[in-house]
Amino acid sequence: MIKIYNTLTQKLEDFKTVEPNKVKMYVCGPTVYNYIHIGNARPAVFYDTVRRYLEYKGYEVTYVQNFTDIDDKMINRANEEGIEVKEVAKKYITAYFEDTAKINLKEEGMIRPKATENIKEMIKLVKDLEEKGYAYASEGDVYFDIEKYKENYGELSHQKIDELVSGARIEVNDKKKNPLDFTLWKAAKEGEPFWGSPWGKGRPGWHLECSVMSYKFLGKDFDIHGGGQDLIFPHHENEIAQSKCGYGGNFARYWMHNGYINIKGEKMSKSKNNFFLLREVLEKYEGRILRFFILSSHYRKPIDFSDEELKMAEQGLRRIENTLIRIDEELENIKDIQDENIVELEKTYENSIAKFELSMDEDFNTAKAIGAIFELVKSINIYLDNGITKEGKETIINIKNYIKKVMIDVLGIDIKYEKKIDSNLTKDLIEFLLEIRIDAKKEKNWELADKIREKLNNLGVEIKDGKDKTTWNLKN
Repeated sequence: MIKIYNTLTQKLEDFKTVEPNKVKMYVCGPTVYNYIHIGNARPAVFYDTVRRYLEYKGYEVTYVQNFTDIDDKMINRANEEGIEVKEVAKKYITAYFEDTAKINLKEEGMIRPKATENIKEMIKLVKDLEEKGYAYASEGDVYFDIEKYKENYGELSHQKIDELVSGARIEVNDKKKNPLDFTLWKAAKEGEPFWGSPWGKGRPGWHLECSVMSYKFLGKDFDIHGGGQDLIFPHHENEIAQSKCGYGGNFARYWMHNGYINIKGEKMSKSKNNFFLLREVLEKYEGRILRFFILSSHYRKPIDFSDEELKMAEQGLRRIENTLIRIDEELENIKDIQDENIVELEKTYENSIAKFELSMDEDFNTAKAIGAIFELVKSINIYLDNGITKEGKETIINIKNYIKKVMIDVLGIDIKYEKKIDSNLTKDLIEFLLEIRIDAKKEKNWELADKIREKLNNLGVEIKDGKDKTTWNLKN
């Protein structure tokens, strides 16, 4: 049974879908006024992994993630670049797909609506809220009336209205009845894009689009709503209010929120100028390494981002890949001897599968799931020190295929493990140098043995000394 930590109840809950064997999930996407940063990459990677695991478990998943392509930031960027807002959106949506393709987001079957494609539906929701008494017009703007919903407002952020008024940064606005009343429709200013409406020319408020698009594609009741923890208030709080009042129903059953990415212990933010664009990071590190790094921590915990952490992630991924290389090498030299270790390895394999799924079932704990893979890798390497026997061949092949499946299909991490020999560094030459090194060690010529190891390492050949033999792998 999958369990999800629900921000709404602050509890770990059994996952029960609205419809049997189907999952409907909505995740807040980026505002496309700039290239995305690594903070945007974290929810993109994590919720993509949630989708993959749910599909692995047999669910049919409908996954919606929006693009905000009209708001103040979009308008400001258009003015800075001297182009229309729609051109800004086109430019950065294209860039988004270029960047996220490198972190292997599963686009097949994804629904990615844009705010500007749903203006008509947004106007209808605002009009319905006004007619039901939950909204009021004021000088061309339309606001949601918190007083009409005060019994439930604050249920997601677990704050009372009085606390929100005193603690939140709320723009002073004489047009509002209450400081917490939020904008549903904004009257157009000179030079801004606008759409016609019953209240005059204007554009939708930011919170409105997610309510409309989740309802359009998932209905008034759906399973999972995700996003960063910075969206809990006011964005998601406001979504709940306007959706329940406008459409009825319970809106989302489970609210999931990922933690921040920190730089030297501080939350990454543009105001502090301590943020990194995803494309900048991808110039230095492969997308699969960044994805492995993100999934190596529990999604609700903060992540410390640094070169050191990424290098550790790279080493961890190489360790898994090198094990797969070693398996393929050993499969070429099957031994016809009695296998005393295969039964123990089979038990470890079964336990690893159980630990992986148990970890993912427990609030999608990818860090523990990866830990289960590492435990299996350790056991495989111990087993391979004695070579693969006829009795163990099938188990080893099954293990190899299992690791590839969960890494690629579930975690979405591309695996590179085929050994490629450079034309200037043939396999025979490497083996010859290792023979010389073995002879040097027998003669206690440690200086020569170390020199060969160092030279091969500089050429991209990693050596591992086992109990009975020395193995090598090419670094990817």
